[in-house]
Amino acid sequence: MCGLCGEMRFDGRRPDLAAVERMTDRMAARGPDDEGTWSRGPVALGHRRLKIIDLSERGAQPMTDAEQGVTGVFNGCVYNYRQLREELTGLGHRFASTSDTEVVLKAYQQWGTDCVQHFHGMFAFAVFEHRTGRLVLARDRLGIKPLYLAETPGRLRFASSLPALLAAGDVDTGLDPVALHQYFSWHATVAAPRTVLRGVRKLPPATVRVVEPDGSHRDHRYWQPSYTRRPEHEGMGPDEWRDAVLEALRTAVRRRMVADVPVGVLLSGGLDSSLIVALLADEGQRDLATFSVGFESEGGAEGDEFHYSDLVAKEFATDHHQLTVPSERVSAALDSAVAAMSEPMISHDVVAFHLLSEQVSKEVKVVQSGQGADEVFAGYHWYPDIAAAPRHRAADQYAETYFDRSHADLAKILQPAMLAPDDVSARFVQEHMAAPGAETTLDAALRLDTHVMLVDDPVKRVDNMTMDWGLEARVPFLDHELVELAAACPPELKLADGGKGVLKEAGRKMLPREVVDRPKGYFPVPAITHMAGPVLKRVQEALHAPEARGRGLYRDGYVDELLSAPDDHRTRRGANALWQAALLEIWLQTHGI
Repeated sequence: MCGLCGEMRFDGRRPDLAAVERMTDRMAARGPDDEGTWSRGPVALGHRRLKIIDLSERGAQPMTDAEQGVTGVFNGCVYNYRQLREELTGLGHRFASTSDTEVVLKAYQQWGTDCVQHFHGMFAFAVFEHRTGRLVLARDRLGIKPLYLAETPGRLRFASSLPALLAAGDVDTGLDPVALHQYFSWHATVAAPRTVLRGVRKLPPATVRVVEPDGSHRDHRYWQPSYTRRPEHEGMGPDEWRDAVLEALRTAVRRRMVADVPVGVLLSGGLDSSLIVALLADEGQRDLATFSVGFESEGGAEGDEFHYSDLVAKEFATDHHQLTVPSERVSAALDSAVAAMSEPMISHDVVAFHLLSEQVSKEVKVVQSGQGADEVFAGYHWYPDIAAAPRHRAADQYAETYFDRSHADLAKILQPAMLAPDDVSARFVQEHMAAPGAETTLDAALRLDTHVMLVDDPVKRVDNMTMDWGLEARVPFLDHELVELAAACPPELKLADGGKGVLKEAGRKMLPREVVDRPKGYFPVPAITHMAGPVLKRVQEALHAPEARGRGLYRDGYVDELLSAPDDHRTRRGANALWQAALLEIWLQTHGI
Protein backbone atom coordinates (compact mmCIF):
# COMPACT_ATOMS: atom_id res chain seq x y z
CA MET A 1 0.00 0.00 0.00
CA CYS A 2 1.45 3.30 -1.12
CA GLY A 3 4.80 4.97 -1.50
CA LEU A 4 6.30 7.56 0.82
CA CYS A 5 9.20 9.95 0.54
CA GLY A 6 10.67 13.04 2.10
CA GLU A 7 13.58 15.34 2.73
CA MET A 8 14.98 16.77 5.97
CA ARG A 9 17.53 19.58 6.06
CA PHE A 10 20.12 20.06 8.80
CA ASP A 11 21.82 23.17 7.43
CA GLY A 12 19.12 25.78 7.99
CA ARG A 13 17.94 25.67 4.37
CA ARG A 14 14.43 24.86 3.21
CA PRO A 15 13.80 21.41 1.75
CA ASP A 16 13.79 21.04 -2.02
CA LEU A 17 10.08 20.68 -2.77
CA ALA A 18 10.72 20.04 -6.47
CA ALA A 19 12.93 17.07 -5.56
CA VAL A 20 10.23 15.71 -3.23
CA GLU A 21 7.67 16.07 -6.00
CA ARG A 22 9.95 14.18 -8.41
CA MET A 23 10.25 11.35 -5.88
CA THR A 24 6.51 11.33 -5.39
CA ASP A 25 5.89 11.20 -9.13
CA ARG A 26 8.40 8.35 -9.59
CA MET A 27 6.33 6.23 -7.19
CA ALA A 28 3.03 6.76 -9.00
CA ALA A 29 2.68 3.03 -9.69
CA ARG A 30 2.86 2.23 -5.98
CA GLY A 31 -0.04 4.58 -5.29
CA PRO A 32 -2.15 5.31 -8.36
CA ASP A 33 -5.20 6.51 -6.44
CA ASP A 34 -4.00 9.78 -4.90
CA GLU A 35 -0.97 11.93 -4.18
CA GLY A 36 0.03 14.61 -1.73
CA THR A 37 2.94 16.69 -0.42
CA TRP A 38 3.46 18.67 2.77
CA SER A 39 6.21 20.93 4.05
CA ARG A 40 7.04 22.71 7.28
CA GLY A 41 10.36 24.13 8.40
CA PRO A 42 13.23 21.78 7.51
CA VAL A 43 11.03 18.85 6.38
CA ALA A 44 8.98 18.03 3.29
CA LEU A 45 6.98 14.82 2.87
CA GLY A 46 5.46 13.21 -0.21
CA HIS A 47 3.01 10.35 -0.64
CA ARG A 48 1.33 8.22 -3.30
CA ARG A 49 -1.78 6.40 -2.14
CA LEU A 50 -3.23 3.01 -2.98
CA LYS A 51 -6.68 2.98 -1.39
CA ILE A 52 -7.13 -0.20 0.63
CA ILE A 53 -8.48 0.98 4.02
CA ASP A 54 -10.78 4.01 4.40
CA LEU A 55 -11.32 4.81 0.75
CA SER A 56 -12.46 8.36 1.55
CA GLU A 57 -10.37 11.51 1.42
CA ARG A 58 -10.13 11.38 5.22
CA GLY A 59 -7.45 8.74 4.76
CA ALA A 60 -5.32 10.93 2.47
CA GLN A 61 -1.63 11.50 3.20
CA PRO A 62 0.55 13.19 4.29
CA MET A 63 -1.67 13.22 7.37
CA THR A 64 -1.42 15.93 10.02
CA ASP A 65 -2.77 15.88 13.56
CA ALA A 66 -2.74 19.61 14.31
CA GLU A 67 -3.85 19.08 17.91
CA GLN A 68 -0.84 16.88 18.68
CA GLY A 69 1.52 18.62 16.27
CA VAL A 70 2.66 15.69 14.17
CA THR A 71 2.59 14.88 10.45
CA GLY A 72 3.25 11.49 8.97
CA VAL A 73 3.39 9.33 5.85
CA PHE A 74 2.80 5.60 5.98
CA ASN A 75 3.23 2.62 3.66
CA GLY A 76 1.76 -0.81 4.41
CA CYS A 77 -1.04 -2.09 6.58
CA VAL A 78 -1.51 -2.44 10.34
CA TYR A 79 -3.77 -5.47 10.48
CA ASN A 80 -4.88 -4.90 14.06
CA TYR A 81 -5.70 -1.23 13.50
CA ARG A 82 -9.34 -1.65 14.51
CA GLN A 83 -8.42 -3.12 17.88
CA LEU A 84 -5.80 -0.41 18.41
CA ARG A 85 -8.29 2.28 17.42
CA GLU A 86 -10.68 1.03 20.09
CA GLU A 87 -7.88 0.92 22.67
CA LEU A 88 -6.68 4.41 21.79
CA THR A 89 -10.21 5.77 21.89
CA GLY A 90 -10.47 4.41 25.42
CA LEU A 91 -7.29 6.31 26.26
CA GLY A 92 -8.89 9.59 25.16
CA HIS A 93 -7.85 9.88 21.52
CA ARG A 94 -10.35 11.15 18.95
CA PHE A 95 -10.35 9.97 15.34
CA ALA A 96 -11.40 11.81 12.19
CA SER A 97 -11.03 8.81 9.84
CA THR A 98 -11.23 5.01 9.82
CA SER A 99 -7.73 4.64 8.34
CA ASP A 100 -4.83 2.71 9.81
CA THR A 101 -2.61 5.70 9.02
CA GLU A 102 -4.38 7.76 11.67
CA VAL A 103 -4.03 4.84 14.10
CA VAL A 104 -0.26 4.94 13.49
CA LEU A 105 -0.15 8.68 14.31
CA LYS A 106 -2.26 8.30 17.45
CA ALA A 107 -0.26 5.28 18.56
CA TYR A 108 2.93 7.30 18.15
CA GLN A 109 1.45 10.09 20.26
CA GLN A 110 0.45 7.57 22.96
CA TRP A 111 3.51 5.31 23.08
CA GLY A 112 6.24 7.18 21.24
CA THR A 113 8.71 4.98 19.37
CA ASP A 114 7.39 1.97 21.29
CA CYS A 115 4.26 2.18 19.12
CA VAL A 116 5.85 -0.32 16.74
CA GLN A 117 5.58 -2.99 19.43
CA HIS A 118 1.79 -2.66 19.24
CA PHE A 119 1.53 -3.14 15.46
CA HIS A 120 0.73 -6.42 13.72
CA GLY A 121 1.52 -5.77 10.10
CA MET A 122 3.89 -4.63 7.40
CA PHE A 123 4.89 -1.00 7.41
CA ALA A 124 7.33 1.78 6.88
CA PHE A 125 6.56 5.24 8.14
CA ALA A 126 7.95 8.70 8.78
CA VAL A 127 6.58 10.93 11.54
CA PHE A 128 7.70 14.55 12.02
CA GLU A 129 7.23 16.31 15.37
CA HIS A 130 6.42 19.96 14.72
CA ARG A 131 7.55 21.18 18.16
CA THR A 132 10.88 19.36 18.51
CA GLY A 133 11.84 19.19 14.83
CA ARG A 134 12.53 15.48 15.27
CA LEU A 135 11.90 12.95 12.47
CA VAL A 136 11.14 9.30 13.26
CA LEU A 137 11.55 6.58 10.62
CA ALA A 138 10.51 2.97 11.19
CA ARG A 139 10.28 -0.32 9.36
CA ASP A 140 8.35 -3.51 10.14
CA ARG A 141 9.88 -6.54 11.83
CA LEU A 142 10.56 -8.60 8.70
CA GLY A 143 11.32 -5.70 6.36
CA ILE A 144 8.32 -6.41 4.16
CA LYS A 145 7.96 -2.72 3.36
CA PRO A 146 11.10 -0.95 2.12
CA LEU A 147 12.67 2.35 3.15
CA TYR A 148 15.70 3.72 1.27
CA LEU A 149 17.92 6.55 2.51
CA ALA A 150 20.28 8.97 0.79
CA GLU A 151 22.28 11.21 3.10
CA THR A 152 24.57 14.04 2.02
CA PRO A 153 26.08 16.86 4.09
CA GLY A 154 23.20 18.87 5.49
CA ARG A 155 20.42 16.69 4.09
CA LEU A 156 18.61 13.37 4.37
CA ARG A 157 16.24 12.02 1.74
CA PHE A 158 14.17 8.86 2.08
CA ALA A 159 11.73 6.96 -0.12
CA SER A 160 9.94 3.64 -0.57
CA SER A 161 12.01 2.91 -3.67
CA LEU A 162 15.58 3.50 -4.73
CA PRO A 163 14.59 4.84 -8.19
CA ALA A 164 12.60 7.55 -6.42
CA LEU A 165 15.80 8.76 -4.74
CA LEU A 166 17.55 8.74 -8.12
CA ALA A 167 14.71 10.87 -9.52
CA ALA A 168 15.38 13.46 -6.82
CA GLY A 169 18.98 13.78 -8.05
CA ASP A 170 22.32 14.38 -6.34
CA VAL A 171 22.94 10.72 -5.40
CA ASP A 172 26.38 9.14 -5.28
CA THR A 173 25.89 6.33 -7.81
CA GLY A 174 29.36 4.87 -7.48
CA LEU A 175 29.37 1.13 -6.83
CA ASP A 176 29.91 -0.16 -3.29
CA PRO A 177 32.57 -2.94 -3.35
CA VAL A 178 31.22 -4.58 -0.19
CA ALA A 179 27.71 -4.70 -1.64
CA LEU A 180 29.08 -6.08 -4.92
CA HIS A 181 30.85 -8.79 -2.95
CA GLN A 182 27.55 -9.77 -1.36
CA TYR A 183 25.71 -9.57 -4.70
CA PHE A 184 28.08 -12.04 -6.35
CA SER A 185 28.33 -14.26 -3.28
CA TRP A 186 24.69 -14.48 -2.19
CA HIS A 187 22.65 -14.89 -5.37
CA ALA A 188 22.24 -11.11 -5.78
CA THR A 189 21.24 -10.42 -2.18
CA VAL A 190 22.68 -7.27 -0.57
CA ALA A 191 22.01 -7.04 3.15
CA ALA A 192 20.75 -3.91 4.86
CA PRO A 193 21.93 -1.27 5.35
CA ARG A 194 23.87 -1.45 2.05
CA THR A 195 22.80 -1.27 -1.59
CA VAL A 196 25.04 -1.63 -4.65
CA LEU A 197 25.21 2.18 -4.77
CA ARG A 198 27.53 3.99 -2.36
CA GLY A 199 25.08 6.84 -1.86
CA VAL A 200 21.98 4.82 -0.97
CA ARG A 201 21.31 2.82 2.17
CA LYS A 202 18.34 0.90 3.59
CA LEU A 203 16.84 1.22 7.03
CA PRO A 204 17.23 -2.31 8.45
CA PRO A 205 14.13 -4.33 9.34
CA ALA A 206 12.72 -4.06 12.87
CA THR A 207 14.44 -0.71 13.28
CA VAL A 208 13.31 2.71 14.49
CA ARG A 209 15.57 5.63 13.60
CA VAL A 210 15.18 8.93 15.44
CA VAL A 211 16.72 11.82 13.48
CA GLU A 212 17.44 15.01 15.42
CA PRO A 213 17.29 18.53 13.89
CA ASP A 214 21.11 18.66 13.77
CA GLY A 215 21.30 15.48 11.65
CA SER A 216 22.45 13.13 14.39
CA HIS A 217 20.45 9.95 14.74
CA ARG A 218 20.07 6.85 16.85
CA ASP A 219 18.76 3.46 15.78
CA HIS A 220 16.86 0.99 17.91
CA ARG A 221 16.29 -2.59 16.82
CA TYR A 222 13.02 -3.45 18.50
CA TRP A 223 12.55 -7.14 17.64
CA GLN A 224 14.62 -10.28 17.22
CA PRO A 225 13.13 -13.66 18.18
CA SER A 226 15.26 -16.21 19.96
CA TYR A 227 15.99 -19.34 17.97
CA THR A 228 16.07 -21.55 21.04
CA ARG A 229 13.72 -23.99 22.75
CA ARG A 230 11.48 -22.25 25.26
CA PRO A 231 10.17 -23.47 28.62
CA GLU A 232 6.54 -22.84 27.66
CA HIS A 233 6.84 -25.42 24.86
CA GLU A 234 8.38 -28.12 26.99
CA GLY A 235 6.59 -31.44 26.58
CA MET A 236 4.99 -30.56 23.22
CA GLY A 237 5.05 -33.46 20.79
CA PRO A 238 4.82 -33.43 16.97
CA ASP A 239 1.00 -33.33 16.99
CA GLU A 240 0.92 -30.40 19.40
CA TRP A 241 3.46 -28.52 17.29
CA ARG A 242 1.47 -29.24 14.14
CA ASP A 243 -1.69 -27.87 15.72
CA ALA A 244 0.09 -24.82 17.13
CA VAL A 245 1.60 -23.98 13.73
CA LEU A 246 -1.74 -24.45 11.97
CA GLU A 247 -3.56 -22.21 14.46
CA ALA A 248 -0.87 -19.50 14.23
CA LEU A 249 -1.07 -19.61 10.43
CA ARG A 250 -4.85 -19.46 10.59
CA THR A 251 -4.59 -16.29 12.68
CA ALA A 252 -2.01 -14.83 10.29
CA VAL A 253 -4.21 -15.48 7.25
CA ARG A 254 -7.29 -14.09 8.97
CA ARG A 255 -5.44 -10.90 9.92
CA ARG A 256 -4.48 -10.33 6.30
CA MET A 257 -8.08 -10.26 5.10
CA VAL A 258 -8.53 -6.83 6.71
CA ALA A 259 -9.37 -4.43 3.88
CA ASP A 260 -12.15 -2.29 2.45
CA VAL A 261 -11.59 -3.98 -0.94
CA PRO A 262 -11.58 -7.68 -1.99
CA VAL A 263 -8.49 -9.80 -1.19
CA GLY A 264 -7.29 -12.60 -3.50
CA VAL A 265 -4.52 -15.24 -3.32
CA LEU A 266 -1.54 -15.92 -5.59
CA LEU A 267 -1.93 -19.69 -5.98
CA SER A 268 1.10 -21.55 -7.29
CA GLY A 269 -0.27 -24.95 -6.35
CA GLY A 270 2.53 -25.51 -3.84
CA LEU A 271 2.00 -26.32 -0.18
CA ASP A 272 2.32 -22.75 1.08
CA SER A 273 -0.15 -20.89 -1.14
CA SER A 274 -2.52 -23.88 -1.10
CA LEU A 275 -2.61 -23.78 2.70
CA ILE A 276 -3.61 -20.13 2.58
CA VAL A 277 -6.50 -20.95 0.25
CA ALA A 278 -7.58 -23.89 2.42
CA LEU A 279 -7.57 -21.82 5.61
CA LEU A 280 -9.54 -19.01 4.00
CA ALA A 281 -12.10 -21.52 2.74
CA ASP A 282 -12.26 -22.99 6.23
CA GLU A 283 -12.93 -19.48 7.55
CA GLY A 284 -15.97 -19.24 5.31
CA GLN A 285 -14.55 -17.33 2.35
CA ARG A 286 -16.59 -18.10 -0.77
CA ASP A 287 -15.65 -17.48 -4.40
CA LEU A 288 -12.15 -16.47 -3.32
CA ALA A 289 -10.23 -15.04 -6.29
CA THR A 290 -7.09 -17.09 -6.96
CA PHE A 291 -4.43 -16.48 -9.62
CA SER A 292 -1.81 -18.71 -11.26
CA VAL A 293 0.70 -18.02 -14.01
CA GLY A 294 2.50 -20.36 -16.37
CA PHE A 295 4.92 -20.08 -19.28
CA GLU A 296 5.60 -21.93 -22.49
CA SER A 297 7.88 -24.93 -22.18
CA GLU A 298 11.32 -24.34 -23.63
CA GLY A 299 14.51 -26.36 -23.80
CA GLY A 300 12.74 -29.38 -22.38
CA ALA A 301 11.73 -27.48 -19.24
CA GLU A 302 8.10 -27.32 -18.17
CA GLY A 303 6.77 -23.81 -17.74
CA ASP A 304 3.79 -24.27 -15.46
CA GLU A 305 2.38 -26.13 -12.47
CA PHE A 306 -1.27 -25.73 -13.40
CA HIS A 307 -2.07 -29.33 -12.51
CA TYR A 308 -1.65 -28.55 -8.83
CA SER A 309 -3.16 -25.07 -8.77
CA ASP A 310 -6.19 -26.38 -10.68
CA LEU A 311 -6.52 -29.18 -8.14
CA VAL A 312 -6.58 -26.72 -5.22
CA ALA A 313 -8.92 -24.31 -7.00
CA LYS A 314 -11.38 -27.12 -7.65
CA GLU A 315 -11.12 -28.53 -4.13
CA PHE A 316 -12.02 -25.19 -2.55
CA ALA A 317 -14.28 -23.82 -5.30
CA THR A 318 -12.29 -20.64 -5.87
CA ASP A 319 -12.85 -18.10 -8.62
CA HIS A 320 -9.67 -19.17 -10.38
CA HIS A 321 -7.77 -17.16 -12.99
CA GLN A 322 -5.11 -18.96 -15.02
CA LEU A 323 -2.62 -16.98 -17.09
CA THR A 324 -0.29 -18.49 -19.69
CA VAL A 325 2.46 -16.17 -20.91
CA PRO A 326 4.13 -16.83 -24.29
CA SER A 327 7.92 -16.79 -24.36
CA GLU A 328 8.12 -13.66 -26.52
CA ARG A 329 6.12 -11.82 -23.86
CA VAL A 330 8.72 -12.77 -21.24
CA SER A 331 11.62 -11.25 -23.16
CA ALA A 332 9.56 -8.15 -23.94
CA ALA A 333 8.68 -7.76 -20.25
CA LEU A 334 12.26 -8.07 -19.01
CA ASP A 335 13.11 -4.37 -19.20
CA SER A 336 9.91 -3.25 -17.49
CA ALA A 337 10.56 -5.72 -14.67
CA VAL A 338 14.11 -4.41 -14.27
CA ALA A 339 12.78 -0.85 -14.21
CA ALA A 340 10.53 -1.88 -11.29
CA MET A 341 13.49 -3.25 -9.29
CA SER A 342 14.73 -1.06 -6.48
CA GLU A 343 17.85 -3.22 -6.55
CA PRO A 344 19.14 -5.78 -9.07
CA MET A 345 17.58 -9.24 -8.59
CA ILE A 346 18.52 -12.31 -10.62
CA SER A 347 15.81 -14.79 -9.63
CA HIS A 348 13.95 -15.89 -12.73
CA ASP A 349 10.57 -15.47 -11.11
CA VAL A 350 11.01 -11.67 -10.97
CA VAL A 351 9.66 -11.33 -14.50
CA ALA A 352 6.97 -13.91 -13.73
CA PHE A 353 5.80 -11.96 -10.70
CA HIS A 354 5.78 -8.75 -12.70
CA LEU A 355 3.64 -10.26 -15.47
CA LEU A 356 1.35 -11.98 -12.98
CA SER A 357 0.93 -8.76 -10.99
CA GLU A 358 -0.08 -6.87 -14.12
CA GLN A 359 -2.92 -9.29 -14.73
CA VAL A 360 -3.97 -9.67 -11.08
CA SER A 361 -4.13 -5.90 -10.57
CA LYS A 362 -6.93 -5.78 -13.13
CA GLU A 363 -9.06 -7.93 -10.81
CA VAL A 364 -8.10 -7.06 -7.21
CA LYS A 365 -5.94 -4.61 -5.26
CA VAL A 366 -4.78 -7.00 -2.51
CA VAL A 367 -3.48 -10.57 -2.57
CA GLN A 368 -2.01 -13.01 -0.10
CA SER A 369 1.17 -14.86 -1.08
CA GLY A 370 3.00 -17.89 0.31
CA GLN A 371 6.39 -16.18 0.33
CA GLY A 372 8.71 -16.92 3.25
CA ALA A 373 7.61 -20.41 4.30
CA ASP A 374 10.79 -22.10 3.05
CA GLU A 375 13.06 -19.88 5.14
CA VAL A 376 10.86 -19.92 8.23
CA PHE A 377 10.19 -23.69 8.19
CA ALA A 378 13.43 -25.01 6.60
CA GLY A 379 12.03 -26.04 3.23
CA TYR A 380 15.09 -25.77 1.01
CA HIS A 381 17.16 -28.81 0.05
CA TRP A 382 20.39 -27.43 1.50
CA TYR A 383 19.20 -27.21 5.11
CA PRO A 384 19.97 -30.86 6.07
CA ASP A 385 23.62 -30.38 5.09
CA ILE A 386 23.84 -27.20 7.15
CA ALA A 387 22.05 -28.81 10.10
CA ALA A 388 24.50 -31.72 10.09
CA ALA A 389 27.50 -29.45 10.67
CA PRO A 390 28.77 -28.96 14.24
CA ARG A 391 27.92 -25.60 15.75
CA HIS A 392 31.48 -24.30 15.54
CA ARG A 393 31.52 -24.97 11.77
CA ALA A 394 28.14 -23.36 11.10
CA ALA A 395 29.51 -20.42 9.10
CA ASP A 396 31.85 -22.58 7.01
CA GLN A 397 29.09 -25.04 6.18
CA TYR A 398 26.69 -22.23 5.31
CA ALA A 399 29.25 -20.76 2.92
CA GLU A 400 29.94 -24.13 1.30
CA THR A 401 26.23 -24.78 0.83
CA TYR A 402 24.82 -21.35 0.07
CA PHE A 403 27.48 -19.11 -1.49
CA ASP A 404 27.62 -18.72 -5.27
CA ARG A 405 31.39 -18.43 -5.27
CA SER A 406 34.41 -17.96 -3.01
CA HIS A 407 36.35 -14.75 -2.48
CA ALA A 408 39.18 -16.21 -4.60
CA ASP A 409 36.76 -16.90 -7.45
CA LEU A 410 35.36 -13.40 -7.18
CA ALA A 411 38.86 -11.96 -7.46
CA LYS A 412 39.08 -13.58 -10.91
CA ILE A 413 35.88 -11.86 -12.03
CA LEU A 414 36.01 -8.26 -10.76
CA GLN A 415 38.57 -5.58 -11.49
CA PRO A 416 40.76 -4.95 -8.41
CA ALA A 417 39.21 -1.51 -7.82
CA MET A 418 35.76 -3.15 -7.58
CA LEU A 419 36.81 -5.98 -5.24
CA ALA A 420 36.42 -5.66 -1.46
CA PRO A 421 39.82 -6.04 0.24
CA ASP A 422 38.91 -9.26 2.04
CA ASP A 423 36.12 -11.85 2.24
CA VAL A 424 33.52 -9.47 3.66
CA SER A 425 30.62 -11.80 2.80
CA ALA A 426 32.07 -14.72 4.73
CA ARG A 427 32.86 -12.44 7.68
CA PHE A 428 29.27 -11.16 7.69
CA VAL A 429 27.98 -14.74 7.91
CA GLN A 430 30.51 -15.67 10.60
CA GLU A 431 29.39 -12.77 12.79
CA HIS A 432 25.71 -13.63 12.37
CA MET A 433 26.26 -17.33 13.00
CA ALA A 434 28.30 -16.64 16.13
CA ALA A 435 25.78 -14.24 17.67
CA PRO A 436 23.97 -15.50 20.79
CA GLY A 437 20.35 -16.60 20.63
CA ALA A 438 20.58 -19.57 18.24
CA GLU A 439 20.76 -23.01 19.82
CA THR A 440 21.81 -25.22 16.90
CA THR A 441 23.51 -24.83 13.55
CA LEU A 442 20.14 -24.96 11.80
CA ASP A 443 18.72 -22.35 14.18
CA ALA A 444 21.58 -20.01 13.29
CA ALA A 445 21.10 -20.60 9.55
CA LEU A 446 17.34 -20.05 9.69
CA ARG A 447 17.84 -16.86 11.69
CA LEU A 448 20.24 -15.53 9.04
CA ASP A 449 17.97 -16.56 6.17
CA THR A 450 14.76 -15.24 7.72
CA HIS A 451 16.06 -11.90 8.95
CA VAL A 452 18.64 -11.09 6.26
CA MET A 453 18.55 -13.17 3.07
CA LEU A 454 14.75 -13.44 2.86
CA VAL A 455 14.25 -9.71 3.41
CA ASP A 456 16.55 -8.65 0.60
CA ASP A 457 15.64 -11.21 -2.00
CA PRO A 458 12.18 -12.89 -2.03
CA VAL A 459 10.38 -10.30 0.10
CA LYS A 460 11.82 -7.36 -1.83
CA ARG A 461 11.06 -9.13 -5.11
CA VAL A 462 7.38 -9.54 -4.26
CA ASP A 463 7.01 -5.95 -3.04
CA ASN A 464 8.73 -4.42 -6.07
CA MET A 465 6.91 -6.47 -8.70
CA THR A 466 3.42 -6.23 -7.21
CA MET A 467 3.58 -2.58 -6.20
CA ASP A 468 4.70 -1.61 -9.70
CA TRP A 469 1.11 -2.41 -10.70
CA GLY A 470 -0.56 -0.93 -7.62
CA LEU A 471 -1.09 -4.40 -6.14
CA GLU A 472 -0.54 -5.00 -2.43
CA ALA A 473 0.88 -8.42 -1.51
CA ARG A 474 0.49 -9.73 2.04
CA VAL A 475 2.63 -12.56 3.36
CA PRO A 476 1.06 -14.52 6.25
CA PHE A 477 4.10 -16.77 6.68
CA LEU A 478 5.93 -13.64 7.84
CA ASP A 479 3.44 -12.84 10.56
CA HIS A 480 5.82 -12.05 13.41
CA GLU A 481 4.02 -14.27 15.92
CA LEU A 482 4.18 -17.21 13.49
CA VAL A 483 7.89 -16.53 12.93
CA GLU A 484 8.47 -16.50 16.70
CA LEU A 485 6.70 -19.85 17.04
CA ALA A 486 8.63 -21.37 14.13
CA ALA A 487 11.92 -20.10 15.58
CA ALA A 488 11.20 -22.04 18.79
CA CYS A 489 10.09 -25.20 16.98
CA PRO A 490 12.57 -28.11 17.32
CA PRO A 491 14.79 -28.33 14.21
CA GLU A 492 14.01 -32.00 13.63
CA LEU A 493 10.32 -31.22 13.16
CA LYS A 494 11.13 -28.65 10.50
CA LEU A 495 13.65 -30.90 8.71
CA ALA A 496 11.31 -33.90 8.73
CA ASP A 497 9.73 -35.23 5.56
CA GLY A 498 12.27 -33.59 3.25
CA GLY A 499 11.83 -30.14 4.83
CA LYS A 500 8.93 -28.12 6.24
CA GLY A 501 7.86 -31.30 8.03
CA VAL A 502 5.68 -29.63 10.64
CA LEU A 503 4.03 -27.50 7.96
CA LYS A 504 3.38 -30.54 5.78
CA GLU A 505 1.71 -32.25 8.72
CA ALA A 506 -0.51 -29.20 9.09
CA GLY A 507 -1.21 -29.35 5.37
CA ARG A 508 -2.35 -32.96 5.58
CA LYS A 509 -5.21 -31.83 7.79
CA MET A 510 -6.39 -29.33 5.18
CA LEU A 511 -5.25 -30.30 1.67
CA PRO A 512 -5.38 -33.16 -0.84
CA ARG A 513 -2.41 -35.49 -0.28
CA GLU A 514 -1.23 -34.96 -3.84
CA VAL A 515 -0.57 -31.30 -3.09
CA VAL A 516 1.31 -31.95 0.16
CA ASP A 517 3.42 -34.89 -1.07
CA ARG A 518 4.34 -33.48 -4.47
CA PRO A 519 8.00 -32.73 -5.36
CA LYS A 520 9.05 -29.23 -4.42
CA GLY A 521 8.33 -26.83 -7.26
CA TYR A 522 9.80 -23.49 -8.26
CA PHE A 523 8.42 -20.67 -10.38
CA PRO A 524 9.64 -21.94 -13.77
CA VAL A 525 10.49 -19.37 -16.43
CA PRO A 526 12.20 -21.36 -19.20
CA ALA A 527 12.70 -18.39 -21.52
CA ILE A 528 15.07 -16.87 -18.96
CA THR A 529 16.47 -20.04 -17.40
CA HIS A 530 17.96 -20.88 -20.79
CA MET A 531 20.01 -18.06 -22.27
CA ALA A 532 18.74 -17.92 -25.84
CA GLY A 533 16.76 -15.80 -28.29
CA PRO A 534 15.71 -12.26 -27.38
CA VAL A 535 16.86 -12.59 -23.76
CA LEU A 536 20.39 -13.52 -24.83
CA LYS A 537 20.36 -10.64 -27.33
CA ARG A 538 19.39 -8.22 -24.55
CA VAL A 539 22.19 -9.59 -22.36
CA GLN A 540 24.73 -9.12 -25.17
CA GLU A 541 23.58 -5.56 -25.80
CA ALA A 542 23.93 -4.62 -22.14
CA LEU A 543 27.39 -6.12 -21.68
CA HIS A 544 28.73 -4.58 -24.90
CA ALA A 545 27.19 -1.15 -24.28
CA PRO A 546 29.53 1.87 -23.91
CA GLU A 547 28.31 2.30 -20.32
CA ALA A 548 29.46 -1.22 -19.46
CA ARG A 549 32.85 -0.74 -21.06
CA GLY A 550 33.31 2.58 -19.30
CA ARG A 551 32.35 1.13 -15.94
CA GLY A 552 35.21 -1.36 -15.97
CA LEU A 553 33.49 -3.71 -13.57
CA TYR A 554 34.71 -7.08 -14.88
CA ARG A 555 38.19 -8.34 -15.62
CA ASP A 556 39.29 -8.48 -19.25
CA GLY A 557 38.05 -11.59 -20.99
CA TYR A 558 35.45 -12.55 -18.37
CA VAL A 559 32.42 -11.30 -20.31
CA ASP A 560 33.67 -12.83 -23.56
CA GLU A 561 34.15 -16.14 -21.78
CA LEU A 562 30.57 -16.08 -20.48
CA LEU A 563 29.09 -15.08 -23.83
CA SER A 564 30.99 -17.81 -25.67
CA ALA A 565 28.90 -20.44 -23.85
CA PRO A 566 25.83 -18.69 -22.36
CA ASP A 567 24.39 -21.72 -20.57
CA ASP A 568 27.60 -23.41 -19.47
CA HIS A 569 28.89 -21.14 -16.73
CA ARG A 570 27.17 -21.84 -13.42
CA THR A 571 27.92 -20.71 -9.90
CA ARG A 572 28.32 -23.24 -7.09
CA ARG A 573 24.67 -22.70 -6.23
CA GLY A 574 23.58 -23.28 -9.82
CA ALA A 575 22.94 -19.71 -10.93
CA ASN A 576 23.71 -18.74 -14.50
CA ALA A 577 26.86 -16.63 -14.16
CA LEU A 578 26.12 -14.75 -17.39
CA TRP A 579 22.66 -13.78 -16.17
CA GLN A 580 24.08 -12.61 -12.83
CA ALA A 581 26.71 -10.44 -14.50
CA ALA A 582 24.36 -9.08 -17.15
CA LEU A 583 21.40 -8.36 -14.88
CA LEU A 584 23.50 -6.01 -12.76
CA GLU A 585 24.57 -4.14 -15.88
CA ILE A 586 21.02 -4.04 -17.29
CA TRP A 587 19.76 -2.65 -13.97
CA LEU A 588 22.44 0.04 -13.83
CA GLN A 589 21.79 1.15 -17.41
CA THR A 590 18.00 1.05 -16.98
CA HIS A 591 18.27 3.44 -14.04
CA GLY A 592 20.65 5.78 -15.84
CA ILE A 593 23.76 4.81 -13.89
